[in-house]
Formats: sequence, C-alpha cells, structure tokens
Amino acid sequence: MAKTQYSFSTDPFLKGRPKNFDIPLRDVELRAGASFLLVLTGNILTMPGLGKVPAAEAIDVDGDGHIVGLF
Repeated sequence: MAKTQYSFSTDPFLKGRPKNFDIPLRDVELRAGASFLLVLTGNILTMPGLGKVPAAEAIDVDGDGHIVGLF
C-alpha cells in the first residue's frame, strides 16, 4: 500500500497511530513484473520502474583510460 510514511492514515497531520480514521483508496494498479497489486491512497506519487538493462552496463573505459557511456 502506498501512503504517507508518517502515519497509518493517509492524513500527514495525523502522526503515529491515530484512531477512528478512514483510508480512501484512490486507485489499484497491477505491477505484473513484480506479481502484485499496488493500492494507492491519498495524495501519493509513485516512482517509475527501472529498465530491463541497467545503464551501468553501457559504461566502460576505453584504451586511453577515458570513461565512455556516461551520457
């Protein structure tokens, strides 16, 4: 479940373990590659997933000792 990290609720002003609150479900997304459902609550932003090939695989050092593939 994606929600604020400061509370069990979706209200960032209700700190810790508040009582008698509702959790509004905004959306449910399928994360097929990870084989799970992601439940979005409140005003939460998610980060994009990573590519299948890490960018580090394109980085190398050429014969003159220069780093290539960074940009």
